[in-house]
Amino acid sequence: MNSLAKRLLLDSKQGILILSPAQEEKRNQLLQYYSALYRVWGPQHWWPAQSRFEVIVGAYLTQNTAWTNVELALANLREADLLSVEGIRKVSLGKLQSLIRPSGYFRQKAVRLKTFVAFLDEKYGGLLDRLFAQPTLQIREELLNLSGVGPETADSILLYAGNHPVFVVDAYTRRILDRHCILPGKADYEEIRELFQRALEPAIRQQEFMLANGAPMLEAGFRGTAHPPSVMSTSARTALVQVYNEMHGLIVGVGKNYCKKSQPKCDDCPLQRFLPGVK
Repeated sequence: MNSLAKRLLLDSKQGILILSPAQEEKRNQLLQYYSALYRVWGPQHWWPAQSRFEVIVGAYLTQNTAWTNVELALANLREADLLSVEGIRKVSLGKLQSLIRPSGYFRQKAVRLKTFVAFLDEKYGGLLDRLFAQPTLQIREELLNLSGVGPETADSILLYAGNHPVFVVDAYTRRILDRHCILPGKADYEEIRELFQRALEPAIRQQEFMLANGAPMLEAGFRGTAHPPSVMSTSARTALVQVYNEMHGLIVGVGKNYCKKSQPKCDDCPLQRFLPGVK
């Protein structure tokens, strides 16, 4: 883990916020984005899953594919009664590959899931409770040392399965930041994550207020990328983890419905008024 990542996590735990004027402006922009999106879409109930291990499997399977394909693979595992640590441990590699085939790159992903379970067994006795009881820095470094785990996958596991306060940066996040001239799309992952984590710290009270007062839905009838409430999306978590959770889900909603890779629908986007040059 590089020095920026370590400083970010340590600063986040200690509540240290030292920002330049330019960083302060960007932080305020992201706070406005969070408020605007939450007010029109409300809670996104992301990540949709029935268990922590299902979140972890989904984090692996969603690499380089659409979530709809992941849902098909997860359904296959669930139907075969293999969506558990024990299930992935005992299933043959060939059968696992067949079951997760809809997610694409199924051979690589099957090996990676087996690798994760082997790591969990060897270091933590196969228990997620033991894994997630460790300090965030330690878990993140261990995950990043596993085959096929990059920062986005590691942070998804930490945030959504482990309830650790780590913001997840994905392709949608990069695209929105780039088009809104906040950061280049090719900016360093840790730089983007640092910006969001520093920006969203003050949103804790705002989150608590909006949860208490509810949020209206868009007249169009959809709510970003919202899913029905699930065991994991409604589990107890700190306000900061909830803010990171919601912001990532809201960004996914913008990316899927408006800020598309080609032919973006800027005029209808809830963030349209924040685009550079728009008055």
